[in-house]
Amino acid sequence: MPGGYMWHVQSPETSASAVSRLPRGLPPGSKPRWYQPVALFVDLAGTAVPVALLFRHDGQPHPLIGAAVAALAWLLVQAFRQRYTRRAIGESRGALPVLHDWLILLGVLAFVYVAVDLHHSQLVSLGALLPALVLTLACRKLTFRHLAKTRRAAQGVVRVLLLGEPSAVESVAGHLAGHTNHPYVVVGVVALGSAPLDAGLRLAARLPDEAETTPGADTTLVLAASTELRVDLVLVAAGRVMSGARLRRLSWGLHDAGLELAVAPGLVEVAPKRVETTSAAGMALLRIAPPVRRGMQPVLKTVLDRVLAVLGIAVVSPLLLAIALAVKLTSRGPVFYRSERVGQNGVPFMMWKFRSMKVGADAMKAELASENENDGAMFKMRRDPRVTRVGRLLRRTSLDELPQLLNVVSGQMSLVGPRPPLPDEVATYSETERRRLAVRPGMTGLWQISGRSDLSWDETVALDLSYVDNWSFTSDVDVMARTLRAVVDGRGAY
Repeated sequence: MPGGYMWHVQSPETSASAVSRLPRGLPPGSKPRWYQPVALFVDLAGTAVPVALLFRHDGQPHPLIGAAVAALAWLLVQAFRQRYTRRAIGESRGALPVLHDWLILLGVLAFVYVAVDLHHSQLVSLGALLPALVLTLACRKLTFRHLAKTRRAAQGVVRVLLLGEPSAVESVAGHLAGHTNHPYVVVGVVALGSAPLDAGLRLAARLPDEAETTPGADTTLVLAASTELRVDLVLVAAGRVMSGARLRRLSWGLHDAGLELAVAPGLVEVAPKRVETTSAAGMALLRIAPPVRRGMQPVLKTVLDRVLAVLGIAVVSPLLLAIALAVKLTSRGPVFYRSERVGQNGVPFMMWKFRSMKVGADAMKAELASENENDGAMFKMRRDPRVTRVGRLLRRTSLDELPQLLNVVSGQMSLVGPRPPLPDEVATYSETERRRLAVRPGMTGLWQISGRSDLSWDETVALDLSYVDNWSFTSDVDVMARTLRAVVDGRGAY
């Protein structure tokens, strides 16, 4: 899932009507021209300058040559990985892709080191290359944020013409409009058939259910609509009417006219890394890899969970003692709160937390049911009267959840995973929502870094299902790194 995991309702500024007001002189889908040169300069200077200075200070041989080789290698690694292309630049703020590139750089330079029999200090060389990693990460984050800002003003977007049956295009359009972590904005629809279309979508043309016998009839209408709306991409929503042969003829016409074509197969929340293109008997096929449930990655996750949990308990033990004293001295009742939760495969367990509410808070829940601010199975109140003064601080900083490290050590929870649900919540789950129980619940997860209690129930479920199906060891590392900022921010914690 590139670019992050945020789920928000799209701003009115990025609607199709806003996009239609773009100046004619601005190329559709364009991005600020400074992205590429700034990225190149930061990567070049951020590698060459530290290497040259550190090598010279440490008395290493040939500091300028070493700086030039390191900088050129860093540029070539990222160019080979297509980080500077117009399509990719500014689209991701993730740390893992940059870290992956940097590790490749270390491998390339290690090969050069051995091949030409250099005598630089390995430790000094590694230290000299660290600024390149940090500065590249900062630059990518800057361009990502700036691109998000320009897209809120309907710039740097990809203007999309949707083609398909009305029900299918309405579904695709609604899904695109409900998220802001992508550049696509629907500016018009070419409907297949005579069924009515949602009034909120601009109908650019209609095609008959069956393909016209006149060669190129579909292409002529679609190209006319594309020219009028200045679209960058024709997106076909899969359906029964658009046959493979008809789609093939349409692709010929659009590609000959220099227009891009994409097909939305109807899959949602499937990470690109799980999608593989293949063919059989001349047919293009999409293979969807199953979620990772066996093998080395789950073993690494379990080991990492328990090792970090044990280390975490040892490191924060003074803080745990201080919080326990604060809870005990400021309100009547026990220090810890034990709550029954439902774990992996529906197995119940007792989850530990520092008590943040008054004694008897569970019994008061029914009285406050009408004040619930969540639209689903969870109960959430922004100003819950049951929360103590110390508890409010603990909740905002997520410190009340530190005792869950004990649940992680025992194997009942993971450091990263879906939110651990209550039994009465699980009792109301649909078949789709029960899939959240396929993995161990986590102390943090996509819900934690994407708004926490500010999320709607549907958004929470969607994020959890995305994690369950697309989990990987590296994505866990990324979530843990981004959790720190979410905790410091405190947004959505109450």
